Amino acid sequence: MGSIACMGSMGCNGIYRGLRRGLDNAGKTTLLKRFNGEDVSGAAPTLGFNIKTLQHRGFTLNVWDVGGQSSLRSYWRNYFESSDGLVWVVDSGDRQRLQLCAKELRALLREERLAGATLLVLANKQDLPGALPPSAIRTHRDPWRSHCDPLCRTAPHRDQ
Repeated sequence: MGSIACMGSMGCNGIYRGLRRGLDNAGKTTLLKRFNGEDVSGAAPTLGFNIKTLQHRGFTLNVWDVGGQSSLRSYWRNYFESSDGLVWVVDSGDRQRLQLCAKELRALLREERLAGATLLVLANKQDLPGALPPSAIRTHRDPWRSHCDPLCRTAPHRDQ
């Protein structure tokens, strides 16, 4: 939430528009529900989009959560306008699709309408057996290294 406070002090009037993207089954909707204090036991793949407005310490966070299935990715660009930040969610247990994940993020980072948006790459599902630690995911992200290096920080892995 520090980035929201920082942006608020930069004159965004306390309203922050964030995008949550990632491949299907990365856990985007579950993260949003958990953050909002909702029950996550019935979370299902998003077949369109979810919009959540969250209030935190005087700031309004409008989060646009769009499904990650390949058939929906072409619609992602419809939600880029006026976005302050992008949370890219990576499924830490899905080793087979890490390169596809990097490719999709690289395509997003080329979008002019996302220029200036803050990027957070979130290594999700760290609690699952066999999950790659954030440091290993960083080595698989070569396609987006130049965009991400100044922003990426490694949090402790569950085994550390």
